[in-house]
Amino acid sequence: MTLNVDTLFFTFVLSALFIFGFWLVARKATSGVPGKFQTFIEIIVNFVDGLVRETFHGSSKLIAPLSITIFCLVFLMNFMDMLPVDFLPWAWQSGNVAAGHDPEHAFLRVVPTADLNTTLGLALAVFLLIQVFGISHKGPVKFVQEAFTAPFHAESLPMKILLAPANLLLRLIEEGVRPLSLSLRLFGNMYAGELIFILIALMTLGSSLNHMGTWAMGTMQLVAGFGWTAFHVLIITLQAFIFMMLTIVYLSMSAENH
Repeated sequence: MTLNVDTLFFTFVLSALFIFGFWLVARKATSGVPGKFQTFIEIIVNFVDGLVRETFHGSSKLIAPLSITIFCLVFLMNFMDMLPVDFLPWAWQSGNVAAGHDPEHAFLRVVPTADLNTTLGLALAVFLLIQVFGISHKGPVKFVQEAFTAPFHAESLPMKILLAPANLLLRLIEEGVRPLSLSLRLFGNMYAGELIFILIALMTLGSSLNHMGTWAMGTMQLVAGFGWTAFHVLIITLQAFIFMMLTIVYLSMSAENH
């Protein structure tokens, strides 16, 4: 079992940046004409709060802050993919050389969501919250009872007992798929996006400036890099939104009675 220190470091830095930004806005918030940064934060808060009110049908003071945290933090972690793909790893290798260490083993991953450990950790936290919300809104007895009586419900006791194994199997599959789909969807998109940036960067690796093919490939590299960056901005925002929305939907489903 290992800890990916680079993933933990960038996650911590981005979390601190998120908390500091919202704290700064809350501390300097004005009731009159807000500043640009306050307006930007208020747009995010109102947007997420509106989605929560429309989607979550239960009663909880945790859902809206949790949703804002998930959206902003996942977006910030995804946004690290917008930095030049080789800049921070190059700086890390240069620092290792200056310190007298072997640069060939100085690895650095700057996109936390391109690490499956991060996305699976987030998904497992959501999975545990689903169970907590289900128990707190329905009570332990009804929560366990639903696992054996939904979706195939029967009035008579013999039929309930007969259908209980199928209901439990479907419930286990449903609960197991949620963290897997949440984590793999986010990881797959960010890992693929990072890989495409690397492939674009490799188009002119080791090329000679005196060769005409280098200039042709360099032009293609510039166009491809700009196009993929513009498209990737949409992807990183959409993935943060999807992760947040599915979290709200799953928590809402766990709080509802069948």
